[in-house]
Amino acid sequence: MSLITWNENFSVNIMEVDSQHKKLIELINELHEAMKVAKGKDVMGNILSELVNYTVYHFGTEEKLFQKHGYAEYVTHKKQHDDLTKQVVAAADKFNKGGNIITVEVMNFLKNWLQNHILAVDKRYAPFLNSKGVV
Repeated sequence: MSLITWNENFSVNIMEVDSQHKKLIELINELHEAMKVAKGKDVMGNILSELVNYTVYHFGTEEKLFQKHGYAEYVTHKKQHDDLTKQVVAAADKFNKGGNIITVEVMNFLKNWLQNHILAVDKRYAPFLNSKGVV
């Protein structure tokens, strides 16, 4: 069973961003599945690394849209992105150094952060960007 299931409530009505959110959900679900079946360090490390890299890529996409269209909450939104990136990078570094950080708490944190960020924070920029023709 997936940790997070995409549904239309997550949609921000921007095809590229929705697609990226789906990929983030997929990566978190892959990491969760690997953790549940005690996959090897290499497999979990690869998934975690991909999650870190894709998160940075996705945040960059959103931030470019904010800058291009003059989104007023850019600085606040970027700070949330930066904070999560630091946390995920630190977790990946710890894991890569032999630490056992892929726990239920970490998975719940990722799940809750992503859901809350999309549903509460990302949903705020959607009408603004949609009004600028970004769909």
